[in-house]
Amino acid sequence: MSSRRALSVLAVDDERPALADLARLLRGLPQVEEVTCAHSGSEALRRLAERQFDALFLDVRMPDLNGLELAGVLDRFANPPAVVFVSAYEDGAVRAFEVHALDYLMKPVSRKRIEEAIVRVAEASDGRQAPGPSLATADAVEPREDAGQGAVVAVERALGQGTRIIPLAAILYVQARGDYVRLVTDEGRFLQRDTLAEVERRWTSHGFHRVHRAYLVNLRRAVEVRPDHGGTARIVLADGSALPVARRQVADLRRRLRM
Repeated sequence: MSSRRALSVLAVDDERPALADLARLLRGLPQVEEVTCAHSGSEALRRLAERQFDALFLDVRMPDLNGLELAGVLDRFANPPAVVFVSAYEDGAVRAFEVHALDYLMKPVSRKRIEEAIVRVAEASDGRQAPGPSLATADAVEPREDAGQGAVVAVERALGQGTRIIPLAAILYVQARGDYVRLVTDEGRFLQRDTLAEVERRWTSHGFHRVHRAYLVNLRRAVEVRPDHGGTARIVLADGSALPVARRQVADLRRRLRM
């Protein structure tokens, strides 16, 4: 291993003690030059957009952006890192290898398993080009008309799984995720490189409405607006989701729903 370039690793876990243990084990390996920690999927996504890492050691279950969603957008990076999942649950293993993870480690993780995973990362790193900018390309979820389905958008699925064509009518809401947006649909959730402001600009004419700084909803899928505290409200969608409506948006939302 001495002839190989030392590795840079991004470790991600929303549980701080687990993250500290993982980082300690990684830093104790001679093949690892540096370990950067992120406490959420969103924070990890920002760090990945800023610089290149050789490996991503990633928890599967996280509250804001889970590990599988994060791994699913890595093919849009110029030089994606090798992915190693770390989880207390076995049920994510099949999905993990569908997104081409190099390894799946069970918590509590032993030093031996970390060493094995790092050897795989080093071997994979030898076959990739040298580190460079790791910026994702824009997906530009632009609606287009389809004769059979009306307005549709093309969304990227997880690594190697191609593109899904989704009718706008099947999209319940769009959630801001920094430089990304999460599309929540009848068919699942998809993470795309875009901003909520840009999606709002393109989709308003298709019945979508900004109800909060973090949410754009499909008004055709709304079933109820419930008053909340302090002049705010919640909009309930067809799947039962109840999203916050900012106070300044309540009156405008009610006007649009009456149109």
